[in-house]
Amino acid sequence: MPAEFTDFGEFVQATLPGLLRYGHALTGNPHDAADLVQTVLEKIGARWSYVQQKTGDPLAYVRRSMANAHVSRWRRTRRENLVADLPETAPHPAADPFEHEPLWQALRNLPPRQRAVMVLRYYEGLSEAEIAEALGVSQGTVKSQASKAIASLRVKLKHGEGSEAG
Repeated sequence: MPAEFTDFGEFVQATLPGLLRYGHALTGNPHDAADLVQTVLEKIGARWSYVQQKTGDPLAYVRRSMANAHVSRWRRTRRENLVADLPETAPHPAADPFEHEPLWQALRNLPPRQRAVMVLRYYEGLSEAEIAEALGVSQGTVKSQASKAIASLRVKLKHGEGSEAG
């Protein structure tokens, strides 16, 4: 997005739909995506003039922040203790249109960094160098994470084909 936004509100208005889609691809569901986008935009909004002046590409900076925040959140929640009592469930949970898609299920089960690499590569169309810069890792890490993710997806989808009836 080459346009320069002087106002943070304009930036959010122009990029929010794309950021929500990107967040959905990263997190696996629209609710966590909205939380992720809100959290990152709150932090960015407080430092908007710095982000705009120093980064050169605020949208890329926001995407990188989203990927990093998602990985950090996953690391924190992974350590949480499970409780004995289950919470009350809603009578009619909203259906996720991708819930029963084998590829989506396999992608959702990837570790966060592998999922981020796959989303940035195949959803956003970024190169290995751009992904490495966005995630703050080396190109070798991007290649290895992509390789592991593709191998994992192949295995999961191959096993899923035999058990699916349609």
